[in-house]
Amino acid sequence: MNISRRFFMKTSAVAVGGAVSAKAGTAKAESRSRAPADPFGCLVDLTQCVGCRKCEQACNEVNHLPEPKVAFDDSRVLDCKRRPDQNAFTVVNRYYPGKKDEQNRLIPAYAKIQCMHCQDPACVSACIVGALTKQENGAVIYDKSKCIGCRYCMVACPFGIPAYEYDQPFTPEVRKCTYCFERISKEGGKPGCASVCPVEAITFGKRDTVLALAKDKIKKDPGRYINKVYGEEEVGGASWMYISEHPFEKLGFLTLPKKPLPTLPETIQHTMFKFLWAPITLFAALAGGMWVFNRRQMTGEDISEERGADNE
Repeated sequence: MNISRRFFMKTSAVAVGGAVSAKAGTAKAESRSRAPADPFGCLVDLTQCVGCRKCEQACNEVNHLPEPKVAFDDSRVLDCKRRPDQNAFTVVNRYYPGKKDEQNRLIPAYAKIQCMHCQDPACVSACIVGALTKQENGAVIYDKSKCIGCRYCMVACPFGIPAYEYDQPFTPEVRKCTYCFERISKEGGKPGCASVCPVEAITFGKRDTVLALAKDKIKKDPGRYINKVYGEEEVGGASWMYISEHPFEKLGFLTLPKKPLPTLPETIQHTMFKFLWAPITLFAALAGGMWVFNRRQMTGEDISEERGADNE
């Protein structure tokens, strides 16, 4: 068979290089930030929270969630640490970070937790079918019609928020705080929790505005607050932010990097799942090369130059 090895290898190299370059270039484009330009934000002033759980109750009513096992006016539930789940999109936990009153009793501190609605959410990047999306108003919302139940979002979330309805055998869904997307999409609308807080510990508005408010509070009263806004930079920033008088790690908050987490898993994921056309392109190019060689043989074209070059 009169086929030049050098010519075949050159053709193969060009084909492989083209396919790999196309994959790398497109994957790089897919890892771009999804952070909206002017999202809403919520600031939680933990020095004002009194642990009344009114925010939990409002969330329950707005989202039509099941009745809780412990009534919202029963503070005994604060004795154990809870996480949001499929039946409770936000919870308040109580901590004793060490500060005491005049009678030497530990002073409690409270922390409300829910989906942080990250600026560049890892759950959205992990979702291979686009069931989770980041909206321009800052909300990370879920489309149950697209979900295939892979639960990659649960693994990807650095805050461990998405929950799954394991008790629903036929139509289980991923469940989490929606940021009251429909409410905040209306003029003047607020999340249910932010609209009901009796001590105004939660401030809702444009993210830049509430972030500026947080920094202004810290600047004006440095004896009351530690110099940090949690959620400003963590994993690229979040729509929910906190200020506190105690170190955040003493209130159950995780220490996380500033860099958004989606970059690496997104690149790998899209390479694996989205660009399966690349091998097809490679084999098509190789088949084309073979066709050219065969045609040259059939037409009697002299390929001695390449053979001679191989023998050099």
